[in-house]
Amino acid sequence: MQEAKTSGAFTSDVHGSRERLVRLGAAGVVIVAGATLRLTGYEAGLPYSLVKYGGSLLWGVMVYLLVSAVLIARPRTQLALSVMIAILAELFRLYHTPWLDAFRLTLAGALLLGRIFSVWNIIAYIGGILLVAAADRWLSLRRAA
Repeated sequence: MQEAKTSGAFTSDVHGSRERLVRLGAAGVVIVAGATLRLTGYEAGLPYSLVKYGGSLLWGVMVYLLVSAVLIARPRTQLALSVMIAILAELFRLYHTPWLDAFRLTLAGALLLGRIFSVWNIIAYIGGILLVAAADRWLSLRRAA
């Protein structure tokens, strides 16, 4: 009897590990897509709003995927924490020091921290989070059926 419990726990742990890897891999794909969009979108002739807010939407998707990789099977917590991180990240743009502003002017600083506060970015982040959370929920329901 003890053996069955151990086996079940091991199976559950393996499933959780696989789920984490899938989410981390998806986050990696989203990071590459977002960086590609932001770095080459204007040169490719894509509209400003698609490049700017498409990148922000993908950033929100990335945040959700990373949070959900850590908090497997806690959808409400994943959603709430992802939204909080997105809002706080944007609010952090209102904080200025000379060294931080200098870093924000670099490519790495612009991609990691952003440069200018925008409520529209928050809306795009939350849109991305809600889209991926809905897709996550739909996939979970399909797997359970």
